[in-house]
Amino acid sequence: MENQILYEDNHLIIINKKCGDIVQGDKTGDKTLADKIKNYLKEKYNKPGNVFLGVVHRLDRPVSGAVIFAKTSKALSRLNNMFKENKIKKIYYAVCSKLPPNNEGELINHLYRNQKQNKSYVINTPNKDSKEAILRYKVLSASKSFYLLQIELITGRHHQIRAQLSNIGCPVKGDLKYNYPRSNPNGGINLHAGVIEFIHPVSEETINIKASFPEDAVWSYFT
Repeated sequence: MENQILYEDNHLIIINKKCGDIVQGDKTGDKTLADKIKNYLKEKYNKPGNVFLGVVHRLDRPVSGAVIFAKTSKALSRLNNMFKENKIKKIYYAVCSKLPPNNEGELINHLYRNQKQNKSYVINTPNKDSKEAILRYKVLSASKSFYLLQIELITGRHHQIRAQLSNIGCPVKGDLKYNYPRSNPNGGINLHAGVIEFIHPVSEETINIKASFPEDAVWSYFT
């Protein structure tokens, strides 16, 4: 756990999540990243009883990268508001095998979330159940087979990057749910929350966190 910690103080702990870890409990019943952090804090600080840990936001299970957790209720409530007001800057990196239509651009779509399928769809006509999704992308690099995209999330919707990239014919490598033809050996996908920047909810200093890529051949090429 210690080698995954990107930042820690009295109010926050930021983790470089591995693909496969779940941030919060789901129907699988698998041990969560939040549980692992609680155990780490309990042991490190010899805390009796239950350890407070607030889940501020989530990353999909097959996605890796920076995740913020709150160690105090004050930090949790303030961070929740910051996410609602889009005051947290989030930069992701995605590997695709197809080149987008432009080297950089903005994608604006309406997404409909199907709860039963746990999947979001780009729809042409907005309805009462759809939400606007906006992201900006830029092609950073290329190998013989793949392209590295940098993505800035303007809105934070369910499976937003995965659905929007698939919609332009550039599904994320390994993402079977969103039309990539093959899975990755580790069951993850090549989507990584690489940078997170925000004003600390208590000290008000600027926090800029960079999470290194996972260790595999494709990410290593682009490191």
